[in-house]
Amino acid sequence: MSVTTIREAAAPRGVANLMPIMAVVFVAFLVIGVAMPILPLHVHDGLGLGTFVVGLVAGSQFAASLISRPWAGHFSDRRGAKRGVIVGLLAAAASGLLYLASLGFAKVPLASVSILLLGRGLLGAAESFIITAAVSWGLALADAGSTGKVIAWVGSAMFAAFAIGAPAGSVLYAAYGFAAIATATVVAPLLTLLLVVRLPAVPPLHQQTRTSFAEVFGAVWLPGLGSALGSVGFGAVTTFAALLFANRGWANGWLAYSAYAIAFILARVFFSHVADVLGGAKVALVCAGIEAAGQALIWLAVRPEMALAGAALTGFGFSLVYPGFGVEAVRSVPMQSRGLAMGAYTAFLDLAQGLASPALGLIATGARLNSVFLVSAVTVLCAALVALWLMAHPTSLEGTPS
Repeated sequence: MSVTTIREAAAPRGVANLMPIMAVVFVAFLVIGVAMPILPLHVHDGLGLGTFVVGLVAGSQFAASLISRPWAGHFSDRRGAKRGVIVGLLAAAASGLLYLASLGFAKVPLASVSILLLGRGLLGAAESFIITAAVSWGLALADAGSTGKVIAWVGSAMFAAFAIGAPAGSVLYAAYGFAAIATATVVAPLLTLLLVVRLPAVPPLHQQTRTSFAEVFGAVWLPGLGSALGSVGFGAVTTFAALLFANRGWANGWLAYSAYAIAFILARVFFSHVADVLGGAKVALVCAGIEAAGQALIWLAVRPEMALAGAALTGFGFSLVYPGFGVEAVRSVPMQSRGLAMGAYTAFLDLAQGLASPALGLIATGARLNSVFLVSAVTVLCAALVALWLMAHPTSLEGTPS
C-alpha cells in the first residue's frame, strides 16, 4: 500500500462529528482520573489496609463493568446510545455519594472500605454504560471503514481525562483530602448531563432477528482475549505505579499516570487510522511488543526517569492494542449489534482488570513491588501470540472465515 493511500485514510474525516461525544467522555472520565493515583494511597495509607485490599478496591470497578457490559450493550442497541450515556452519568454521580458516605466510617477501616467498594462497583457500571454507548454513538456517525479510528478517538478522550485527572486529583487530595475527590465524582457527571441533553440522538437500528449475547461473545472472544492480556500493563501502571514511586522514595508518582496517558493520546492522534489501513491484528502484534518493553523497563528501573519512560512506552503500546483487536471484533458481527459487540469485547478488559489487580497485589505482598511489572510484561507478550493467531486465521463480517 502506498504512502499516499495511508495518508488519505488518515484524514480526519468524521472527527468533527465525534468531538461532542469525545467532550462528554472526557468530562465523565475525569471522575475516574482524579481517583486513580489517590485510591491506592487512601486505602493503603489513609485506612491502613494492605496491598491486596488496594488491588481489590481497584479491581472492583472493572469487575462491576464486566457484569454490566452485556446490559450496557443491549441498552445502547435497543434504546439508543444517548440514553445509555445519560444512565451512566447518573450512576457515576451516585458513586460519588457513596465515596462521601465511606468517609463517615474512616475510623472503622473495614466498614469504610466496604462502602468504598460499593461506590467503585457503581462507578464501574457507570463507566460501562458511558464508554459502550459513546463508542456505539460514534460508530453510528462514522463510515464503515473508520471503526478503528472511532475506537481510538473516543478512547483518546478517556485517557486525556486520565492525564489531566491524575495531577488534578493529587492536588485536590493534598489540599482537601479524599472528600474533594468524592465531591468531584458527584459534580462532574451532573455537569456533563448539561452537554448531553443538547446533543441529537441517533435512533437505534431495527433488528429483524435479535442477536444473543452468546452469539456475539462467540464472535469476539478471541480479539477480546488479546485485549484482556494486553490490558494488564495498563492495570499495573494505574494500580501500582504510585506505590512503586513511594516505595523507592521518588517524588510525584502521579507523573507515571500522566506519562502513560500523554504517550497514549499522542499515539492515537498520529496513528489512529493505522488499524483500519493495515489490519487490526498486525497493529496489535507490534504494539503489544512495545507495551511489554515498557513494563520491563519499569521492572528494571533504578531511577524515576526510567520508570516514567516505561510508563510512556506502555501507554504508547496499549493505545493501539485495544483498537487493533477492536477492529477484529467489530468486523465479525452485524452492524445492528455493534453496541453489544463493543460491550462483549470490552468485558474482556474488565475481566482482566478485575482479576489482574488483586492478583498483582498478592504478588506485591510476597515479593518486591517491582516484580508485578515483570509478570505484567510476560502477560502482555501473550497478547502478541493472539494477534499472530488472528493474522493466520482472519475472519470477515459475522465471523465467517476470510
